[in-house]
Parts: sequence; structure tokens; C-alpha cells
Amino acid sequence: MLSKQISNGVKPEVIYKTPDFLAINKPAGLLVHPIKPTTYNPMPTGRQEQPITPTLTDWLLKHYPEVKKVGDEPATRPGIIHRLDKDTSGVIMVCRNQKFFNYAKKLFQERKIKKTYLALVWGEVKPKSGIIKKTISIKHGTIKRTTWSGRDEKEAITEYKVLEYFKLPRLSALNLQKSAIFSLLKIMPKTGRTHQIRIHLASIGHPIVGDATYGKKENPFGLKRQFLHAESLEFTLPEGSRIKLEADLSEDLKDVLNQLQNTN
Repeated sequence: MLSKQISNGVKPEVIYKTPDFLAINKPAGLLVHPIKPTTYNPMPTGRQEQPITPTLTDWLLKHYPEVKKVGDEPATRPGIIHRLDKDTSGVIMVCRNQKFFNYAKKLFQERKIKKTYLALVWGEVKPKSGIIKKTISIKHGTIKRTTWSGRDEKEAITEYKVLEYFKLPRLSALNLQKSAIFSLLKIMPKTGRTHQIRIHLASIGHPIVGDATYGKKENPFGLKRQFLHAESLEFTLPEGSRIKLEADLSEDLKDVLNQLQNTN
């Protein structure tokens, strides 16, 4: 069942590889690793209630078994140094040995890895560049994140830059009921909190298109997920050279941009 699901459109793509790490273009719809049960999202009981959900770690263990003993939690997160949401596509780095894992972990902790995302949001974002500094916490009694009062509050910083505006008239080819403006953003998160980009953009009144959790239910483009793509990771290798790992925009997001450009 796992191989069937992955072959039906959620197959990871290796875009770069060395003896120390892999760069994967993770498709939307693929979990990075199994979800841990918590007080607020306990795992279902009973064999019939536990569907097989493919994960990136399943694929990694099959194709790169050396990651099995790599990481802080190799039993559940083999080789995984950072993560992407299930419905976020783009580049993710996987460590192939413990020495490089320790090196990369330090880079992330010291904020020495430059992460770049692309996001399409509702509204005309102004100013055209800025930094969002809002702590993120977990809403009491839920697992949903918020910039308001909650538990486990943590610092979060997100830098953004507007790449392009799209102004669409009412009753355009996208069947909008009223005129709408969208902004294509380049996002550079300085911290790595769960759902950080999605929450921060929603908190300034510009939720990501397709994000039903933190944004609007309306979806004129027919997207089955949020328009959020991890475009690149840039960092210094142990020997001192600089590397930039890039993942092409996925076809579903390219289609949205084509719709906007053709209607604009």
C-alpha cells in the first residue's frame, strides 16, 4: 500500500546527494515522519482505525538505509534535521551520518542556514518588505498554533519581500465574487517554529492561499493545499565552501501562477 501511494504522485525526488547528506524535493501530501501521539491528538486505537500513511522516512529507510541510526530520534526521525508540513512542497535536507547531523544541527541552532520559501497570499501586502516578530504558542486545549496567548510560547521571526502583485477583477476567469488582490512573497524565516510562516502571514491579515487552517476557506484556484513552497537552503559546508540547494516549484503551484498571469 505504501509503494502504491507514493507511486501515485507523492514520490520524493533526490535533487542533490553527497556521502554526508541528501537534498530532497518533497512533494505536497507526504508526511516527513510519523506523527507522535499527544494529549490533544492521541493515536486511534484498534487496528481498523490505523490507516497506513506514507512518510518520507519510510522512503528513506528503503532507499538509504544508512540513515536508520542517524539523528537525535532515529527510531522515528532517521536522518531528519528539520521538517516541512505535509502539504508544503520543496527542499528538505536529510543527513546520512551522525557527524554531519551534529554539524547541521549546530548550523540550524545558530541560524546559519538561510531558508527561502515562496508563498501566495490574499491581499496587497505593504510595505513591500518587512519582518514579522510575534511569539507563537499553542492554543489551550488544542494543537493549533497562535500568536495570541497560549502555552509553550516561543520567539518567532519571519522576513518577507513582495515579488509581484496580482489584481483581479470581480467575476474574472477564476469566478471571484468580488475583486481581489494577491501577493507573491519571498519568505525568509529566521526561526523554525511549527506552522510559523502560515501563522505569521495570517496574523498580519494576509493568509496563504489554500490554507484552510489559518486562512480563508475560499479557494478560487482549486488548490488542494496551501501555496507554500520551500525554494532553497543555503549554508556553508564543513570544508568552508558555500552551497545552495534549490527545488523547482511544483506543477500545481505553477498552474496557479499561470492562471493569475493569464487573468491579470
